Amino acid sequence: MGSSGFPVICLLHSLIAVACGAMMMFYTREISAFGHGKETASKLQGSTPHDELLIRTSESFSGLLLFVIGFLLFMIAFVKDSRFQSFFAKGCVLLHLSVAVWRIYFEMKLEDLARDLPRLVIGDVALALSWVFFLVYSWREKYD
Repeated sequence: MGSSGFPVICLLHSLIAVACGAMMMFYTREISAFGHGKETASKLQGSTPHDELLIRTSESFSGLLLFVIGFLLFMIAFVKDSRFQSFFAKGCVLLHLSVAVWRIYFEMKLEDLARDLPRLVIGDVALALSWVFFLVYSWREKYD
């Protein structure tokens, strides 16, 4: 029997991923301006029409990928096997921390994105911590 916190965390992460993915697919410019500011967003859009098309296509596919990940998280939320839940949570912690390290390594080099770096890294670490709290809670459930 699985933990009761697992579906809640999965559904929250699913909701975040589906919403962000949909916004990335359909409102790329608005989300970019909201997240980075208008000046930085205009720099990130490309300088020629061909560049703009490539960047918009790439961001749309990234949004689609995020949407699909959210959908998969929704399906995984209903798995009841506690060993799978623990394995999945450990993988998510590793994934979120890897993204945070990647952001520090890659986005630090891009001066236009560097000012958003602390906020994004804190968000990645917070998502990883939600899974760590689940692992601690499930460990406590297991040994009580």
